[in-house]
Amino acid sequence: MKYTLLFFFYFGLVTLLPAQVIEQDTIKPGRGSRETQLERIKDRKKRLFTDSLGGTEPTNKVLLDTTIFNKYGDLLNDDPEYNKRQPLWKPALQVLGVNGLFMGYNRFVAKADYAYVSPATWKKNLRTEPEWDTDEFGINFIGHPYQGTLYFNAARSQGYNYWASLGFASGGSVTWEYFGENTLPSYNDMIYTPLNGAALGEILYRVSSNILDDRTTGRERVIREVAAGLINPVRGLNRLLQGKTKTVTNKEVYEKEPLNLTFFAGVHRQNNRQDDFFGPADEKFMVNAQLDYGNPFEDQARKPFDFFRLRVELSAGGKDTTAGIINNITGYGILFGKNSKWGKMDVMTGLFQYYDYWNTRNFDLGALGFGPGLFTRLPVSKQINLYNNVHLGVIPLAGNSTRFSKDENGLRDYVYTTGLHAKLESTLSLSRYASLAFVYYHYWLKTFEGLEGTNSIGIVRPRVTVRLFKNVSLGYEHFGYTTRRQLEMFPTQRSVITDQKIFLQLFLEDPQRRGRYN
Repeated sequence: MKYTLLFFFYFGLVTLLPAQVIEQDTIKPGRGSRETQLERIKDRKKRLFTDSLGGTEPTNKVLLDTTIFNKYGDLLNDDPEYNKRQPLWKPALQVLGVNGLFMGYNRFVAKADYAYVSPATWKKNLRTEPEWDTDEFGINFIGHPYQGTLYFNAARSQGYNYWASLGFASGGSVTWEYFGENTLPSYNDMIYTPLNGAALGEILYRVSSNILDDRTTGRERVIREVAAGLINPVRGLNRLLQGKTKTVTNKEVYEKEPLNLTFFAGVHRQNNRQDDFFGPADEKFMVNAQLDYGNPFEDQARKPFDFFRLRVELSAGGKDTTAGIINNITGYGILFGKNSKWGKMDVMTGLFQYYDYWNTRNFDLGALGFGPGLFTRLPVSKQINLYNNVHLGVIPLAGNSTRFSKDENGLRDYVYTTGLHAKLESTLSLSRYASLAFVYYHYWLKTFEGLEGTNSIGIVRPRVTVRLFKNVSLGYEHFGYTTRRQLEMFPTQRSVITDQKIFLQLFLEDPQRRGRYN
């Protein structure tokens, strides 16, 4: 009798569980206004699928169909019914349109010498071997990747996945190099533009998806559409052409992942002398922003850039004229990966793509990298976590300033290099009260085009923040930059320069991604 009752108990449990699986949140007639239902959906998700301060999984995630939803109840993929793949000719035509727009601007507005193209220049480019160009550093390592995002999103915003969209970015870059300018095609642009353009393009696509919500109407809908269009202009244009800006759905149709935003504003001190910590300094105003997208410790199948970090640091003012307004842009995104547990420790391993742009008084560096990464989270207590991530990568292409000397033709003050990088980021999060962080990057670079030689670059960046009130903290960050250039035609150049940043930090934490992972 006991076993019979036990059998019926488990049978009933199994048959009832599927009925409890949470389906996608939808707007339903007769349940109140659309705005009211959206608020209920938002509150319900927050209640059911919020991480605890200790970083544990949401208690109700077992009710989710994990082939459709992430652990926060959001879609794992864009809904194909509302994001249909458009015919091949549409993104291809748009890629050519992007090139045509740039060509028209360069010729008729900027009146640039390189913009006067003709069948004769096209014939010459097709018959001549590409070169390593002499464009300005910022154009090659910021401007061209952004141009690549436009090609990429011509396809990504028309229903193509990351890998297919990368193909369109490559096609756009190649056609530009051969037909968009009268200068010879450049190897560096045909590598750097599509690869880092795809990475930055996917980041823009993911962030704009987090903003869009086709269930909304009225003023909120307008604000969302405008904001997403400013972040991702090509997607904004395609939404207009496809009629999506006015289409109202009853359910969420875009993939979303938790997104934490951190903003910094304060004073940037640049020490005037080498090996000097708090001596005479040039002071600037600084504004920085950091995006942390996705949860590295969620157990799910990984697609490219389901998890990424992007940090942009700017400063202006002061007397220094060597370092520019953009201090650095750094980021990484996962391409492949998996999750596991090592005792109490949550672990993610994967293959990552890296983007690095540094403009300092000591060196300029723009690098494309690929390599393995390891992320760990160790709960020290219920509200204290220790986060670590370690990266080793190959740098197939980088630009690095020679700073004190130009190439043999006197045209380029940087060289093209390949090499390796190693990175460590460690943060002890003391709940919402304080954080201690240590970051160290190292790059080993060898010239293959330009002045022969090597360069070893180290960047150390410890940081401490203390909460003042709510989500506002006071922070201090120290930067140390070291270089050791060994150029064959010049004496070895060793330089150590330090900066300090004192700032207010505004941390906007997604309620579904707790743990102060920033």
